[in-house]
Amino acid sequence: MTTRCGFAAIVGAPNAGKSTLLNRLTGAKLSIVSPKAQTTRFRVLGILMRGETQILLVDTPGIFAPKRKLDRAMVNAAWTGAQDSDLVLFLVDAKAGMTDHVAGIARKLGERGGRVWLVLNKVDLITPQRLLPLTAQLTELVPFAETFMVSANTGDGLNQLLDYLAAAMPEGPYLYPDDDLTDLPDRLLAAEIVREQIFMQTHEEVPYAATVETESWQERKDGSVRVDATIYVTRPGHKGILIGAGGDKIRAIGAKARAELIRLLDRPVHLFLNVKERAGWDEEGARLRAIGLEDNP
Repeated sequence: MTTRCGFAAIVGAPNAGKSTLLNRLTGAKLSIVSPKAQTTRFRVLGILMRGETQILLVDTPGIFAPKRKLDRAMVNAAWTGAQDSDLVLFLVDAKAGMTDHVAGIARKLGERGGRVWLVLNKVDLITPQRLLPLTAQLTELVPFAETFMVSANTGDGLNQLLDYLAAAMPEGPYLYPDDDLTDLPDRLLAAEIVREQIFMQTHEEVPYAATVETESWQERKDGSVRVDATIYVTRPGHKGILIGAGGDKIRAIGAKARAELIRLLDRPVHLFLNVKERAGWDEEGARLRAIGLEDNP
């Protein structure tokens, strides 16, 4: 039996639908999703079996103009994910079309070389007549080996994409057990699920000014796990918003995150959250390393 195994990085602008695509292709909640841009902060690996092929999908942070140390680390993680992969899926929001930002990413992908496939996402939201001109514009910037038109939300076009990905992976042994879904540690997964609820239940700048760290993970004899996590925020006002009147907001965040963790881990979870103000955490190397990012200058 000939087996194949390789890496495919999903690269694009914020809100192109990278995390939704990863979750839909793997059939699992591996990368947190929200309507807000820049939700994903670090590389997330999704492990997918397609016939005798193991496809290692790398969800990367959206590429944008960095301002903080956190931003620079996120963008660096995206380009590193692209560089280390056998091929790159350039995911473009077809509804948003050809923006200056998308064009900039395309030019850089063209300069770095390697195999790049164009994946136009959200095609269910626009008329077919708009797709060909957009494809032509992008193809002028990058010599795409393949082009796909999909909807990560509905699943349209994804079976064909997976068939092509499986055929394109190099021959070789599997790098992970064939029943694994991700290489994301449970501690980091727990922190990300809590952060997702912060996105879902708070607004404006609060989610971007917050990070979550799993402080302790205790396995219990009854098969359950106790998780203690700290939410760091940059301003006193954000701490008040997250806690809420009488603690109602933090309880709601904890309850939803706990339910999601129970579903993902398939075991009882006892989740305890603490909120601390820590101005400038997004410039601290230790905080960046705690959330899975490289501390680059």
